[in-house]
Amino acid sequence: MAIPFDDDERAAVYRAIYERRDVRHFVRAPVDPSVLSRLIDAAHHAPSVGFMQPWRIARISDMALRTALHDAVERERIRTAEALGERHDEFMRLKVEGMLECGELLVMSLMDDREKYVFGRRTMPEMDLASVACAIQNMWLAARAEGLGMGWVSLFDVDEVRALMRMPAGAKPVAILCLGHVEMFYPRPMLEIEKWAERRSIDECVFENYWPAQRLATETPQDE
Repeated sequence: MAIPFDDDERAAVYRAIYERRDVRHFVRAPVDPSVLSRLIDAAHHAPSVGFMQPWRIARISDMALRTALHDAVERERIRTAEALGERHDEFMRLKVEGMLECGELLVMSLMDDREKYVFGRRTMPEMDLASVACAIQNMWLAARAEGLGMGWVSLFDVDEVRALMRMPAGAKPVAILCLGHVEMFYPRPMLEIEKWAERRSIDECVFENYWPAQRLATETPQDE
């Protein structure tokens, strides 16, 4: 039988999971290069379907490019607010990114020329995206362990960011990651604190064997 972590090690893993936050408020301070290197290496050790390792990570050191990416996000933020209808004003009051304040800005993307039929993707081609999400989560948990905040920004037009980043055809930006020092970590998810949404009961999300019949009667195609 494999040997589990000791109590302190196990507690540290769960602490990182439960205290990880999607951060929007940063302290303007540089990130130690050795820490950044560890975080990128943690991302690169994520699981991936068919061991395809489809992630590509770009560090944005050009301030003009950082500003251009920020402007692209701001344009999409306004478009998103307009699409939200009655929640427009509520959304516009939220701080949805910290791209100009964070110590490091990274763009996590899907590589170009991904293998179409790598095993695990023939019937579910989106597993390349799921693999990139695993890399992001690895980095997020490692950042929390290092005392750094990280925020995942997805408010952008894919084609616009692809053009700004001079990506080859077939590559796709997935996340703009804000990384840096924080005064404190939110005690709960920011969107929960701002009453935008609440964490669902675990009983809503976990069941045994078959999908509960009462849910099939009430769910619509939009829930899929």
